[in-house]
Amino acid sequence: MAANGNGRVSMANGGAGTGRNGLPKIETQKRASGICHDDSTTPIKAQTIDELHSLQKKRSAPTTPLDGVQGPFSGLSEEERNKQQLQSISASLASLTRETGPKVVKGDPAKQSDTPRVAHVSHQDQFDPAVGATDSSLKFTHVLYNLSPAELYEQAIKYEKGSFITASGALATLSGAKTGRSPKDKRVVRDETTEDDLWWGKGSPNIEMDEHTFMVNRERAVDYLNSLDKVFVNDQFLNWDPENRIKVRIVSARAYHSLFMHNMCIRPKPEELENFGTPDFTIYNAGQFPCNRYTHYMTSSTSIDLNLGRREMVILGTQYAGEMKKGLFSVMHYLMPKRQILSLHSGCNMGKDGDVALFFGLSGTGKTTLSTDHNRYLIGDDEHCWGDNGVSNIEGGCYAKCIDLAREKEPDIWNAIKFGTVLENVVFDEHTREVDYSDKSVTENTRAAYPIEYIPNAKIPCVSPHPKNVILLACDAFGVLPPVSKLSLAQTMYHFISGYTALVAGTEEGIKEPQATFSACFGAAFIMMHPTKYAAMLASKMQMHGATGWLVNTGWSGGRYGSGNRIKLAYTRKIIDAIHSGSLLNVNYKKTEVFGLEIPTEIEGVPSEILEPMNTWSDKKAYKETLLKLGGLFKNNFEVFVAHKIGKDDKLTDEIISAGPVF
Repeated sequence: MAANGNGRVSMANGGAGTGRNGLPKIETQKRASGICHDDSTTPIKAQTIDELHSLQKKRSAPTTPLDGVQGPFSGLSEEERNKQQLQSISASLASLTRETGPKVVKGDPAKQSDTPRVAHVSHQDQFDPAVGATDSSLKFTHVLYNLSPAELYEQAIKYEKGSFITASGALATLSGAKTGRSPKDKRVVRDETTEDDLWWGKGSPNIEMDEHTFMVNRERAVDYLNSLDKVFVNDQFLNWDPENRIKVRIVSARAYHSLFMHNMCIRPKPEELENFGTPDFTIYNAGQFPCNRYTHYMTSSTSIDLNLGRREMVILGTQYAGEMKKGLFSVMHYLMPKRQILSLHSGCNMGKDGDVALFFGLSGTGKTTLSTDHNRYLIGDDEHCWGDNGVSNIEGGCYAKCIDLAREKEPDIWNAIKFGTVLENVVFDEHTREVDYSDKSVTENTRAAYPIEYIPNAKIPCVSPHPKNVILLACDAFGVLPPVSKLSLAQTMYHFISGYTALVAGTEEGIKEPQATFSACFGAAFIMMHPTKYAAMLASKMQMHGATGWLVNTGWSGGRYGSGNRIKLAYTRKIIDAIHSGSLLNVNYKKTEVFGLEIPTEIEGVPSEILEPMNTWSDKKAYKETLLKLGGLFKNNFEVFVAHKIGKDDKLTDEIISAGPVF
């Protein structure tokens, strides 16, 4: 290898230039300067290690709005858009006593070498000296705006204790002392906006608070967030129906919360984000900071407060991320019916021919298992809207239970737990980081939050035509409900309002017996209006679009829990398949006593004798006693709804009541 005139090296020919195994031998010669250079690769364009690090990350390409896209920021330069975006965020964080937002700047404070050049952003151009300066007003609040999952991983791992990357690539996090929702600490402002629209009083999930107390808690949350060096801001959407989507802003203090909502809400495209403008609803998540328990209406250091007039939600004293998801679901239960759109706590899937089914069911009824079908497209697993255009998923992700998760039983959920997924409160091996899904050391309510695209057969966008079938699932541990019943519209309303299932609970004597559970509209904790409002809308839409209602029992047959047997999942799947195909509409039916349910006499692949519950009980007297007991439980539960009137007369209410058990 010979050097050329510039002192570069070259490969030598011949024996002297041959290295081991016949490879060319590399020789280096000195330049005129006397310094030996290895110039076999192109030199890097950096003089310092900091410059080298700056080359590692290239700036994102400008996200110029698409042609024809209109919005509040369209037509502005990138600098002006950024300025107005920061002004909008500052306005969201405004303290109401000072009527001014904090000085905000985008970026991680740990990466700022000097004072940001961004000017003070506020509602008012002039600072009011009468209020006086505070520490918060003198500092910059750094806004980490719509970060990517990779960026949020970095923030969580670096700054949030209890954050780890698991073997599958998911981010394991801890939600603190609260590992589930706190329904008794949830409050709704009762004012002229909500006085007549919302369901108040006995049986209602809506616990009232006044406007003043909300503002006290809002101020507390905003002051806490403004005291931090940085806050996370997510601007996202709810509802895949483009005509009825809602713009939401989530301001939080934890990367875990930001990533959770990134997964659970609909993620905007770059051009949609550029023109996002003012949100329709804002969440202030100051969950690491407690509320003042001496504040009126407070019963603990936790408070989740909804103000529908201001379109705001405040979270204090709980870091459980599910409060944000379900808080927004409650909001949709108010906003959507106002537009004559029915909000539903249900799963939804669609066949390859476009036939759509809704699945309602409480925990343990098999809603997730039965709505997940590899032969059908998944529209969504939990929250939907039924409007003029059909069904649309409210969310952009799934929030799955992880306790005892196994690849064989739930392969789709198992495979969705990868990079980008949030794993809440799980236990893992300290060395391998393999998750033990059977471990309940932190909580039994372990969860995974992931984008819906992680499910292979998810339909994107998550919209579908109008449903053909509405399936109400009940796990009847009393063993007296048929495996499947075809419902009239009135019966569908009755059982929809009832929201029945039966759990198995241990008694002090150690004897396990069924315990009836009723949850109005299969989601009583989240509804805002009276259940009959949603039931009437459901019946109206079913009638308009020719949908059929079904009651499917996934519980016991041949006796109550302890003496009978759980109905085989294979039989239930055959029943669901017959509903999807439409074949169950073309068989003979007979009516049961007490509940007056229409039951089919035969279904392909299902033993005919189990279709009539009484046939499977050896003790007929015990069957009738248990049937009457369950009928009585239904009647007692429905008492709270009887006094409510729908419309100008009692006709619809009477019709619903008459569709219940008669004895």
